[in-house]
Amino acid sequence: MRRSDVPDVVIRRLPLYLRCLTYMAERNQRVVSSQELGAWVGVSSAQIRKDLSYFGEFGRQGLGYEVAYLRDQLRSILQVDRRWAIVLVGAGALGHALANYRSFESWNFYLSAALDNDPAKYGQPIGDLRVRPMDELSQAVREADVRLAILAVPAEAAQEVAEELVAAGVRAILNYAPMNLVLPPEIHVEYIDPIASLQSATYYL
Repeated sequence: MRRSDVPDVVIRRLPLYLRCLTYMAERNQRVVSSQELGAWVGVSSAQIRKDLSYFGEFGRQGLGYEVAYLRDQLRSILQVDRRWAIVLVGAGALGHALANYRSFESWNFYLSAALDNDPAKYGQPIGDLRVRPMDELSQAVREADVRLAILAVPAEAAQEVAEELVAAGVRAILNYAPMNLVLPPEIHVEYIDPIASLQSATYYL
């Protein structure tokens, strides 16, 4: 099966399964049922089995799944069994917070470069890096074979910067700017919008 044939909603659930399995493995749990895993994630056992069936057979009926084996299989499917370099664009308050987010490394992601268009920030420390000017973007992407970028710039600059990232060779963007990006269909964009999430949450209050 081609990767493009798997529904996006399934791909979005796989990291949740992986997180739970990693937690279980760290506590030496050897076997988990689809019912138990579903209860952790908040989906039905049938949904667990259906989601995993897109990628093969990983468990045995009545016996469940071997935790470490399924964890490793999901790491391979999500391609997080290797390290991924990320460029961060935007060295403001949000950029600094992201640069100091230590969980990236524990999940095989690392920041290889941080860039900004403000000359006053050039050379300033940001996490373990120094801020570089935007005209070094292509060089930064080539240096670490970067495919992923985090966009932490104001909304009015997001589209232009995203286009620069794509031109430099980036193929997936985690966008914190509160606007939708218009990019080629082969470029994958994930949106992180705390305000939109809070607005959704207040509906239920």
